[in-house]
Amino acid sequence: MGKFIYEGAIKVDFDDRELAHLQLVIGSKLARGESFHFTWKDDPSIGDGRTSVWLHPRCTLVFKFYRAGRPQLNRAWIEALASSANSPAGLTLVPEPTRAADDDREAALL
Repeated sequence: MGKFIYEGAIKVDFDDRELAHLQLVIGSKLARGESFHFTWKDDPSIGDGRTSVWLHPRCTLVFKFYRAGRPQLNRAWIEALASSANSPAGLTLVPEPTRAADDDREAALL
C-alpha cells in the first residue's frame, strides 16, 4: 500500500498501482496550473464517509510508494481518471477498465 499525503496532514492509503495512476493524472493537471477537487471513499475502519481535498498548484503533495518498481500503466484507466478530474465534481478513483474493455476500445478505433 502506498500513501497519498496532502499538506502533511491528510494521509490516505492507496494500492501502489492506483497511486501511480493518480499521480500521473494529478501531476498533469497541476503542471497545467489547474485546480480541482479530489474525492475518495474512506476506509470502513474510520467510517463509511468520503474525504475531498482541493488540489491546486501550490499545495504540498507526497506520493509514497510501498514498492520500488513502477507498476505498468493502463492508458484507458488514465483517460477515465482524467475525464473524472475534468468533470465539475472533480477527480474520483474510478474502477480500472478490464482488459476486454481495452481490447474492444482499441478495435473500435481501427
